This record gives sequence, structure tokens and C-alpha cells, in this order.
Amino acid sequence: MKNAVIGNNKQKANLIVLGAVPRLLYLLQQESSSTELRTECAVVLGSLAMGTENNVKSLLDCHIIPALLQGLLSPDLKFIEACLRCLRTIFISPVTPEDLLYTDATVISHLMALLSRSRYTQEYICQIFSHCCKGPDHQTILFNHGAVQNIAHLLVSTSYKVRMQALKCFSVLAFENPQVSMTLVNVSVDGELLPQIFVKMLQRDKPIEMQLTSAKCLTSMCRAGAIRTDDSCIVLKTLPCLVRMCSKERLLEERVEGAETLAYLIETDVELQRIASITDHLIVMLADYFKYPSSVSAITDIKRLDHDLKHAHELRQAAFKLYASLGANDEDIRKKIIETENMMDRIVNGLSESSIKVRLAAVRCLHSLSRSVQQLRTSFQDHAVWKPLMKVLQNAPNEILIVASSTLCNLLLEFSPSKEPILESGAIELLCSLTQSENLALRVNGIWALMNMAFQAEQKIKSDILRGLSTEQLFQLLSDSDVNVLMKTLGLLRNLLSTRPHIDHIMSTHGKQIMQAVTLILEGEHNIEVKEQTLCILANIADGTTAKELIMTNDDILQKIKYYMVWGNFSSMFYFDLLPELKVTL
Repeated sequence: MKNAVIGNNKQKANLIVLGAVPRLLYLLQQESSSTELRTECAVVLGSLAMGTENNVKSLLDCHIIPALLQGLLSPDLKFIEACLRCLRTIFISPVTPEDLLYTDATVISHLMALLSRSRYTQEYICQIFSHCCKGPDHQTILFNHGAVQNIAHLLVSTSYKVRMQALKCFSVLAFENPQVSMTLVNVSVDGELLPQIFVKMLQRDKPIEMQLTSAKCLTSMCRAGAIRTDDSCIVLKTLPCLVRMCSKERLLEERVEGAETLAYLIETDVELQRIASITDHLIVMLADYFKYPSSVSAITDIKRLDHDLKHAHELRQAAFKLYASLGANDEDIRKKIIETENMMDRIVNGLSESSIKVRLAAVRCLHSLSRSVQQLRTSFQDHAVWKPLMKVLQNAPNEILIVASSTLCNLLLEFSPSKEPILESGAIELLCSLTQSENLALRVNGIWALMNMAFQAEQKIKSDILRGLSTEQLFQLLSDSDVNVLMKTLGLLRNLLSTRPHIDHIMSTHGKQIMQAVTLILEGEHNIEVKEQTLCILANIADGTTAKELIMTNDDILQKIKYYMVWGNFSSMFYFDLLPELKVTL
């Protein structure tokens, strides 16, 4: 059976259909079976698992994992290694749920204990851990079972495969995990701290796979605050290594991984963004990411064409991500990015890609560039970016909606030429619907965009916003548990209640509701900034010709104003200047 199925997916499928798996599992679990027979069963099952995803599903349906885990209790090392090899093959398959490893709390402890048995147990167990560590819950379980201490010494193993799998383990354990990252910084192996070992693995004479994975470890530790962003191991070692990975000489997979890791490393640090932007002509180098696949007619090698097509989406996604990080803060860098050949066309095309990941990355890139006043007035207008952006907002997953609506907030700023056509395309209705979302980020962005839209707007637009929101929704937003939603809603009210004729008109139609909202905030348990914003709204109302009567005839509001004027945290003179009509009354 073993010789028949090696490298032959058709034979593997035939054996599974003929019912070989239950029989093999039966023999594997029988204590009366010889160790040699049980080992051969594990080897054949492992070979079947190396076939198609359907093969793996069939094995899982037969409850192969509990049987193999039971086999790890055997005293025979060869049998244990065969079971681990099969488990490794099953767990690295995308159809296997990672949580199957964590259903029994004793499994992780036993795997940790088996790490010392042989270089094969070390390699397979580390590979299982790195593939089954998805998210903070898994990281915590492995960390609490001593993963860092048990795996650290494997980084100096004589086996390259063991070193690599240990390194991959640390790259997933440390990702977005301050606890693990802080621990890694202080762990030493043979007198060397782990960051020093990682830096050695970054050297150019090391295999590319090792360089990339070491860079990922150091990147995660840096982002988690365990290593300073100005540390030489980041500025002089990790960042240049990742830029090297973006060059044409590297394989497509390496270029994708290098760009995405670099984007993550520099995402929040201005100085790293500036250093990266001038390293090895990175901005121009990334433009090449959009040239895959090459012309189909020019490619006669089918394998190369398949390879290029497979990675084309990943390359564009990685390039957009890195451009977004590079242009997050610096105006000069944004200018260089936009001046790169056909950049705006590429972003616009990216917004309508079939791949959700590419669309998301393109929107992120657009959001980053939209922070530039100059580009909003030039490139964004020349390419009518608002059109594909509005199309994206009509029907997209929340993760794309969040970034797209953030970008829309920038396009609706008063100096943006896109503001008027966006308004004409029905943006008010769309944004009002976002304020009703259960997703906090979408509520914030919806109300934020409306606030920007209302700034120095015409009276009709302001009335449309109030009509679209409805009084009920306005009160809902003012009662929101998130302070950002509350502050942006107050900012919207403040922008609506500007310009004397507008103030009087809005207060004549919505005065009662707005005064109720103001009272609600002033009576609530809110911080100083919220109260101050609310008092500024009252100051705007007092500037109206007829609207001020709603304050003058409201004793409750007058007493509240008086209270805040004498309260130490506010300047009474500031409010006396804003409310000259109220001096005598107060």
C-alpha cells in the first residue's frame, strides 16, 4: 500500500474510497499489533494526508487525530515520529481546524515533553505549533505551557530544519503579543540574548527563508514595544533586510512576504517610514509589483504563467499595503508615491479588483494618500477618485467599509474639490445609514463624514443631513457609550448651527429637540471636553437672531451656563464674550 500511494493522488483516493482508512486506524490502535505494523500504518496514513484536501477531510471524518495523539503515548520513538509526521501533515492542511490541537489540555504538555526526544520530534512539533497558533488565545496556551523556554534552545540546533521551525514558532508567538515579545527580549541561549541570535540569522549569507522569518520576529517584537524603533537592530538590520526582500532578484513569494512585513514594521513610526522611503529606491522598486502577470502571449512556459497568475493578486496587495504605510505621515513621501508611474490609475483599478484583499489594500493606500491637502486638490480630482470609492461603499464587507468611509471623511473636507460631486451622488443617505451600524468604527466614520460635510455648507445640505438622521437617531448618537461618537455628533451639531440665518432656520424647525439634547449632555456624567463642546453649541445658538430666545426663556439652561461659568475648569470670560446677550440675566 505504501509503495502504491507514494506520489500518486489517484491511488490515494482509490484506497480511501475502498475503506482503507478505518482499517489502518484499527490496526494502528490495536495493542496486539506489532510496533513495526503500527508504525507502517502511521506512515501510510501520512502519505494519504499528503494528497488532496478531500483526502485530509476523509481522514478527519474518521477521527484520525485522536488516534494519532493516543499513539504519542507509546514508548517507541520510531512510532512516535511516524505519528507526529502524520499529525504535522494533517495540521498544515487549510481544511484542518487548529482548535483540534487544544481540545485536550494534556496534549500540549505532552508535546512539550516530546521536544527533547529527537531532532524529528523537534521539527514536527514546532511545525505543528507554528501552524496551529492563530490568535491570542492559542499564543497564551502555548506560552503558559513554556513554549518560549522549551523552544529557545532549538535555535542553535545542528539541524537547519529544526532551527527554521523554531524560528517560525517564535514569529507567530510574538505577533501582536506584548507578553511574549517582552519575554523573548530577556531570554538567552548559550550566553546570547534571542534578539542577538535573530540578528545573526538576518545576515546575507543565511538562507532567504531564515532572513525573512528572523525579520518577522524582530518586527513583531518592535511593534509590541519590546524593542525600540530607533534600535540599531531595527534601523540597520531588520529594515534593510526587508527592503532587500522587495527587489526583483527575489522570488515572488519572498517579495510579497518582505513587503507585507516591512509595511507592518513602519506602519506607525514616521522616522522608519522616512528611512524606508530612501532605502534602495524602494518606492520605484514597488512599482514593479504591478507588472505581474507579464504579457500572457509572451509566456510560453505554462508553469511560469500559472506561477505569475497565482501571485499577481498577492503582489498588488503587498505593494498597496507598503505604499499605505510609507505615505501615512509624510507629505514628501506621498508626493513621490503618486508621481510613480500610473500610480493613481493602479489604485483606482485596485478598488474594483475581484480579490477582497487587493480591494482592501487599495483603499488603505488611498486613505493614506488622502491625508494630503495638495493631492486632494490635484491627483484625486484629476482621476475622479470619489466615483470608484462611492461604488466600493455601496456594497462591501465591514473591513473595507471602515477604511473606505475613513477616506470619504477626508474627501469631504471643505477644501476638497470632490466634496460637491460626492454630495450630489447621494452621500448623505449612505452616511446616515452608517451611523446606525452596530460596528463602532463605522458609526464614528459616518458621523465624522457628516460633520465634515456640514462645515460651512449651504442651508439645504444642513437640512438634508438633519432630515436624513432623524431626531430619534440624533438622540441615539448622543446617548452612545463611545466618547468618539458623542464628540463627533456634537461637532456635527456645532457645524450645523453656524451662520446666523442657518442657526435661526434650524432652531425654528428642530430647536426643541436640540435643546433637549444639549440638556441631556450637560446633565450627564461626561468629561470636560464633551461639556465644553456642548457649551460651544449653546454659544452658536446664542448668536442667532431668534434662536437665542430658546436659551433666554429656558431657566434650566441659564442656570447650567451660570454653573459652568463659575466652575474652575472653564473660562467665564470666554463664555461672556460668546454670550453677550446673557450678561444681565446671569
